[in-house]
Amino acid sequence: MNIGEQTTGAVPTWKTLSLFGLAWPILVDSVLRMMLGTADVFMLSRISDGVAGAVGLANEIIVFCILMFGFVGIGTSVAITQYLGAGRKKTASRISAHAISLNVLFGLLVSLALFGFSEQWMRMLNLDPGQVAIANTYLKAIGGFIWLEAVSYAVSSIIRANGRTRDVMFVTLGVNLLHVTGNYLLIFGHFGFPEWGVTGAAVSTIVSRVVGVAVLLILLYRRVPSPIRLKDYVRFDKAHVKRILGVGLPAAGEQIAWQSQYMTVMSFVNLIGAQALSAHIYVFNVSTYFMASSTAIGIATEIIVGHMVGAGEKKAAYFRLLRSLRLSIAVTAVVVAVTALFRYPIMGLFTDDPKIAAMGAGISLISIILEPGRVFNIVVINSLRAAGDAKFPVLMGVFSMWGVCVPLSYYLGVHLHWGLPGVWIAFTVDEWLRGLIMLARWKSGIWARKSFVQPAKAPAEQPAAAVGA
Repeated sequence: MNIGEQTTGAVPTWKTLSLFGLAWPILVDSVLRMMLGTADVFMLSRISDGVAGAVGLANEIIVFCILMFGFVGIGTSVAITQYLGAGRKKTASRISAHAISLNVLFGLLVSLALFGFSEQWMRMLNLDPGQVAIANTYLKAIGGFIWLEAVSYAVSSIIRANGRTRDVMFVTLGVNLLHVTGNYLLIFGHFGFPEWGVTGAAVSTIVSRVVGVAVLLILLYRRVPSPIRLKDYVRFDKAHVKRILGVGLPAAGEQIAWQSQYMTVMSFVNLIGAQALSAHIYVFNVSTYFMASSTAIGIATEIIVGHMVGAGEKKAAYFRLLRSLRLSIAVTAVVVAVTALFRYPIMGLFTDDPKIAAMGAGISLISIILEPGRVFNIVVINSLRAAGDAKFPVLMGVFSMWGVCVPLSYYLGVHLHWGLPGVWIAFTVDEWLRGLIMLARWKSGIWARKSFVQPAKAPAEQPAAAVGA
């Protein structure tokens, strides 16, 4: 039976969870979220490039904050899938309440920081003084309500962990439609609505998020197999919080390590030249859509593997990951290869400069090798976390990103004057090195000893070394 056919409140099992049934809504949801992030900038560009640039920079801060909300969501998803797999649905519901409360507290702190210091953030980023007022208006409004996105992230993770990925997708679709409609009415003042410009974009964003969170909360109470009690929101169990943060904090550390090394490498690209920077930005933005399919398969596999590990089916989890990995590599390789065939027309969508287009087309060819390597990290790391093996990926990630990618990027790109291709070769080496090490970790079976839940009726557990036998 496909998970999408289950009745409300039914407890999913690893046998009823379909990889395709889980993955395609996650893929659509990811693309919709990307579009949601660019809607304000695109529509405000109709007013002026200066307004769009100011709001775009403010959005960079907002996106970073939203990514940080994800560390509780990752830990929550792993904990819930393992407990559901073990048949302990009441504990899964208590953890759900803890996760929502944690993200509300974290979200409120971030909201206060953005609302109270929005202008200072813009000045720290050296925004043009003429644009500070525009960005400040937008960031103060959106930042003051960013806690809504923290709630949304937590609730979405809970619903997905229960196998209901379509629910989250449909809510995101509705939020997108409401947001774009609100922008059209309030930015430009159509159909008698006030013409508020940047303020209208902010109001539209806030209203659409409020509606989205309200719908997600309704779905949450209809989907969880055991009711969430009000006291669970305020009565914290230290063991449950420790499990959430035990997976979530390493995931946050890996994200911070990646962001910091990426910004460092971007400074090297700036040394190469402005044209190299433009080419890099264009190709990287295209590559985010390559990553979307792998991310969807990775999250779907994480949900299934978490249920399997919780049920004590570790051998089944071992082979599930390998099948998902092969599928994701095949899909990514085909998409990247087709994109490479049309690399010059794609670059033409972004620029009329032939030198920038040639640079972008060149590194698009490197992507044919780079992107399949990135798949290893996206898919395998998600499953390692699902099994409770969260610390190893971040430790290895910091070593490879800062010990290999950063120095190699400088050496090849700047010191040897290979330019942008040298930087992307360094990215490729880093992704493949980490990916193969992660695969070796999975095949070693060490992760089989990391789960923190025992199944209600556990089968005799095989030794970790025999998991892949």
